[in-house]
Amino acid sequence: MTAPAAVEVRDLTRSYGERLALRGVSFDVREGEIFGLLGPNGGGKTTLLRILSTLLPPSSGRATVFGLDVERDPHAVRRRIGVVFQSRHVDGKLTPVENLRHHGHLYGLRGGELRERIQGSLTRFGLADRQGDLVETLSGGLRRRLEVAKGLLHQPKLLLLDEPTTGLDPGGRRELWDYLSRLRGQDGLTIVLSTHLLDEAERCDRLAILHQGQVVASGAPDSLKNEIGAEVILIETRGPENLRDQLKQRFNVDASIVGGRVRFEHPRGHEFVPQLVEAFPGEIQSVTVSKPTLEDVFLHRTGHQFWEDTSSPQRP
Repeated sequence: MTAPAAVEVRDLTRSYGERLALRGVSFDVREGEIFGLLGPNGGGKTTLLRILSTLLPPSSGRATVFGLDVERDPHAVRRRIGVVFQSRHVDGKLTPVENLRHHGHLYGLRGGELRERIQGSLTRFGLADRQGDLVETLSGGLRRRLEVAKGLLHQPKLLLLDEPTTGLDPGGRRELWDYLSRLRGQDGLTIVLSTHLLDEAERCDRLAILHQGQVVASGAPDSLKNEIGAEVILIETRGPENLRDQLKQRFNVDASIVGGRVRFEHPRGHEFVPQLVEAFPGEIQSVTVSKPTLEDVFLHRTGHQFWEDTSSPQRP
């Protein structure tokens, strides 16, 4: 049975003057899942999260959180969400305990319950031994952990995370993801996060891939990759344009040049490689055959490399 929707977004647009940052975005997030917004910088991820967190009104369209309209019922929505944005939002002149205490007061937490939650958060995020130090003396990774702890302190039903592992080392990233997975499994927390990291997107239950303010693909990571239905072949050659044209003439293959290499998809890539080497002796320096990745899905849907700077900045 499909879980009910925690978030529903329908035909959402947002403009900054004449520039459209979001262009008719639609998707659903089910209760208890980790849902990723994947895309390069400028794709619309942060604008979308700002709308879901009630900080920015949409220009048109509708978004709801647990059935509450983010524009008409912002106060009710805020009581049900935790937010951790990419920009820093902890006070460097306070200690971790003081930051968490003040945040708890905003949500009406007091006394023993607040103290218990603070100590639990400090222990969970590896901050207990630094709880009395000024935040400005902490490393970037420790500050990020504190920001996530703040977002979870009032035990929200939905957690919104903008680039959540910013400032964390590889070990910290793994620990954070392990904890998010436990929260989803044990507490039924729904998580919506933005990321430009492909390996993080692989860990999401489902994704919406954004490009220039539009959803170009959505679904489970494996399902999206399987839609390509072929293996990806990359060829290193001194004359990529010439080889691309020859592939079209000889094998009717529609290849493109990506990062200086010839790229195309073939249903039986490994079997096709010997034919390539035989057909173009001396022209091929190396050949790579791989299963499709999320980066291939992005390229397949947009015609652009994931890391190309094809989008204008998020904000004016």
